[in-house]
Amino acid sequence: MANNIYRPIEALANDLRSGTIKSAELVEEAIKNQDHHGLNAYKTWTPNRVRLEATAADAAFEAGIDLGPLQGVPVSVKDLYGVSGYPTFAGAKSQLSAKWEAEGPVVRALRRSLAPVTGKTHTVEFAFGGIGTNPHWTMPRNPWNQNRVPGGSSAGAGVSLWEGSAMLALGSDTAGSIRIPASATGTVGVKTSMGRWSVDGLVPLSKSLDTSGPLARCVSDAVLGFAAIDPHVQNTGFGFLAALRDIGLADVQIGVCDWFFESCDPGIAEGVKAALDELAAAGARITNIDLPETREAVDIFRSGGLAASEFAAFINAEMEPHKTELDPNVSARFEAMENIPAIDYLNRKARLDELAQGIANRIADVDVIVGPTLPITPPTIQSVTDDAEYRAKNMAILNNTMIANLLQLCAVSLPVALDAENMPVGLMIMAPLDADERVLAVALAIESKLGTATDRIGMPPILGY
Repeated sequence: MANNIYRPIEALANDLRSGTIKSAELVEEAIKNQDHHGLNAYKTWTPNRVRLEATAADAAFEAGIDLGPLQGVPVSVKDLYGVSGYPTFAGAKSQLSAKWEAEGPVVRALRRSLAPVTGKTHTVEFAFGGIGTNPHWTMPRNPWNQNRVPGGSSAGAGVSLWEGSAMLALGSDTAGSIRIPASATGTVGVKTSMGRWSVDGLVPLSKSLDTSGPLARCVSDAVLGFAAIDPHVQNTGFGFLAALRDIGLADVQIGVCDWFFESCDPGIAEGVKAALDELAAAGARITNIDLPETREAVDIFRSGGLAASEFAAFINAEMEPHKTELDPNVSARFEAMENIPAIDYLNRKARLDELAQGIANRIADVDVIVGPTLPITPPTIQSVTDDAEYRAKNMAILNNTMIANLLQLCAVSLPVALDAENMPVGLMIMAPLDADERVLAVALAIESKLGTATDRIGMPPILGY
C-alpha cells in the first residue's frame, strides 16, 4: 500500500507487528520522499544507514521482540542532538568537535525503541532565532508556501514530516523553537516541562530554558513519541495513549487570555476563536482569564532575558573557533549580549521565578490556558533579508511562545485553521510545570473534536495528495 508513511503511528502498529508492513518499506518511502519536492529538510541524510536500522527493527519484530510504539518508525532528529555516526553542525558553518556527537538520554531512548533515524534536520545557527533562516546552508522551505519561512529554530523538523521522510521529529524549544515550526507548517509540537526530558547531548542555547520534545502530524503520534522517550511514563506507549483519552472535553476548564490574541495578522485570531467556539459547543468549559505576568515577561525577554547571556557565555567558552563565522543576524547582537551585567542577569532570573509562581497561582482554577501559537503569518523569505525587518519579525514570531519557557509552563501546539494567506494557524495549549500528561490529554480531546491536521486544514498543496 502506497503512502503508509503518512498514516498515523497507531494505525500502523498492528501491521508492523504482524509483518504486514515492514519498517524497511516505510524507510524506502521516506527515502523516495526525501527532498522530492525540494523542501530541503535535512543537513545530513544517510539512506544506507537508515536502511540498516529498519532491517534491525524488522528482525526484532520477527523474533517476537516489541520495544514500544516507535519500533520501526522513521524519526528525524534536529542537528543540535548528538547522534552516533553523524556529524553535528548545530547550524554552524563548520562541523563541531566530536564531543557534540555523543548521544544523550533522549537519543538513547530513541535508539532503545529501534526507531530508524532518517537523518539530522536543519536548524537556525545554534538555535538562536525563530524565523528559520540560516545563511550557511540552504534553508528548508515551508511546504504550504515555499516563498515563506518554515519557522525556527527547528527549521527542518516540521518540513520532514510533511515531505514524508519521517513520521516523528525531535526538536528543541528555548523560546518556541518546537511550537513555532509546528504552527508554521501545520504540525503538532510538544514543549515539555523544564527538566522533564534531559537536554544532555544537545548543543545548548540556554541552560535555564532549553527543553526537548517531539513534532508530529497528529497529537496521537506526538503522544506515542512522548511515551517512548519520557523517563517517567510507566505504562506502555499504547496504554499511555489510551489512558490520556479518558479525559473528554466536558472534563476540561479552558482559560482564554486575550493578551495572546493581540496584534494578530488577519485570520489568526479569527481561526482560533472559531475553534474555541466549536469546543464550547461540544461541552468544553471556557472562561476568560487575565495574566498580567505575560507583559512583564515579554519586557524581560526583549531586554535579553536569560538566553542572551547564557548563549554568549557558551559561545565564548565552548565555541570560540566558530565565533568569527556567526550568522550576521546573531553576530550583530553578540556584543550587546556579552555586555549584559551579571547583576542584571541575576535580577531577571529572580524576577522570572516570581512571575512563574504568580502565573501558577493565577491559573490554578483552570486546567489549561490557550491562545494562538503565533500572532503573525510566517514571513516571506524575501521580507526577512532586511536586517531590521528580520529582527522585528523574529521578535514578533516569538511573542506568544516565549511565555511558556520564561514562566515554566508546558505546552502543545496543534493546527486548527488557515489564515488569510492560507497558512496554518496553531492553537497553543499551556499547563503548569510538570502537568505534561494533562496538556497532552487536553490536546487529544481537542483534536478528537476538531480533527487532525489533515482533517482540519488538509495537506500542503505541493504534495499533490
